[in-house]
This record gives sequence, structure tokens and C-alpha cells, in this order.
Amino acid sequence: MPDVDDYIAVNKANWDDRAAAHAASPDYSLEKFQSDPAFLSGVVRFDLPRLGSIEGLRGVHLQCHIGTDTISLSRLGARMTGLDFSAASLDQARKLAGGLGADVDFVQGNVYDAVELLGAGQFDLVFTGIGALCWLPDIRRWADVVAGLLKPGGRLFIREGHPMLWALDDPRDHGLLAVEFPYFEREESTVWTGGGTYVETDAVFTANTTHEWNHGLGEIVTALLANDLRLTMLEEHDSVPWPARPGEMDYVGEGEYRLTDRPWRLPHSYTLQAVKGHTVGQ
Repeated sequence: MPDVDDYIAVNKANWDDRAAAHAASPDYSLEKFQSDPAFLSGVVRFDLPRLGSIEGLRGVHLQCHIGTDTISLSRLGARMTGLDFSAASLDQARKLAGGLGADVDFVQGNVYDAVELLGAGQFDLVFTGIGALCWLPDIRRWADVVAGLLKPGGRLFIREGHPMLWALDDPRDHGLLAVEFPYFEREESTVWTGGGTYVETDAVFTANTTHEWNHGLGEIVTALLANDLRLTMLEEHDSVPWPARPGEMDYVGEGEYRLTDRPWRLPHSYTLQAVKGHTVGQ
């Protein structure tokens, strides 16, 4: 495995550098959160028909960043805790929650330390949103953490970019859907260096290197099953909530983007739900 302190420090610096710009960007809609008490993030809104009622549940949002999904789940009635390794991101999350009067706790820490930090078997719901799993080198260890956090009968709910999408080359190189990067998890990270970010901003960044890993859909499912988490839903989508293929996507509303040319060729994202400790037939 990669040197833990090295990749975490590099990635944390990248997220710390971008937290204020993300909070200021219209893409995160902080003004709408402030003006409309019923407003929800696009990621949570997309999955409302699949999420069902979470009223009264105790939930944790792993890799919560600036907390917009976390606060959205709180607005749906869950008692939420957000966990993230970036102090700068959590500063923005706490500022937003405080201004809204949202009863949400935010805890700083590595996702792999979540059980130690938050307690074993304490949660009815573990939530993970878009763009989280690619920062983790070991998907089986992540699944073990999810299982450790959940009460028996509790559930994991995740929407993520599809690993097939992550494996594609930059479209600006040749305009094709070309598989260039790993689909399956590998010990070595893919190292990226770039000065931008995924939201609209004029900010200039200095921490521009990241280490990332892909995880095949089968690897994710198998890791969950190995931890007594039974799948109750796995739905692939032909849209994703950011323009993942610059110049090749149309905005289709509700914060979602889709390939302009034959979008049925590519799974863009997926929603997965799994329940702890239930066998088939229960």
C-alpha cells in the first residue's frame, strides 16, 4: 500500500486549498441554503425517490467536505454527523450549519479512523456522496469501516461517479471514449497535477497534486458482501452532477450532465444501497 502519511497529506492540502472557493462558488448554492429552509443539495435531491424516509435516523456522512449534503440530510429529519479530513472544509461546513441553525456535528478525521472516532454500531445510516471513493486506496477497508459504524439493520446509501467514467481518458486529447486509466483497484495511485477544480471559480490554487484510486463496481459490491452488507439497490445512471467530459456533455437540468453523443454508451454514475446483517428473505 502507499505511504499513508504521504498521500493523505498531499490530498488534504489540495482540499484545504479549495474549500473556501467551493463555499463561494454558485455551484454549491450556499445562498439558496440560506434563503430557502427546504432547499436540498442536488446530490441528495436526485436520490430522494430512492432514499425514502430518514426521519429520526442517526446518520453519518463520510467525506462530507463543506457539508451541503450533510445539512440536506439533516433537513430531511436525520440526526447527522459529518466526517472529513480537511480542517478548512469543516470550517466552511460549521460556518454554514451555524448560520442556518442546523443541528449537525462535524468531526475531523480520516475515513479509515471513523469507527474509532465516532463509535462502533452507532448509526442507522451511512451516507457517501459523489467523488468520495476515488480518494481511498483500499475499498475492502472502507467497507469494513461502513459495517463497523452501522447498527444491525442499518443501511449504507451511496451515489458515486461510475468507475467506468473514472477510467476514461481526457476527452480533449482525441474526442473519443477511450479507456486509459485503471478500472480495477491497484496498489499504485494515479497521480494528477492540475490547477483547477470542478466548480465555477476564479480562484487560483497552489496545492495541485492528488493521489487517486479507482474501484471496480464488482470490487465495491464484493467488499460490502464480505462485511455482511446485503445489497438492496444498485442502479446505474446516464447522468452525473458535474460536466465530467468537458465539451462532450449537455446540461439536462437538476444539476445533472449527460453525454451529448449516444449517452447510452456509458454508465455515468450509480446509486447503491446495502443493509447490515440481513439475509435474503428477511
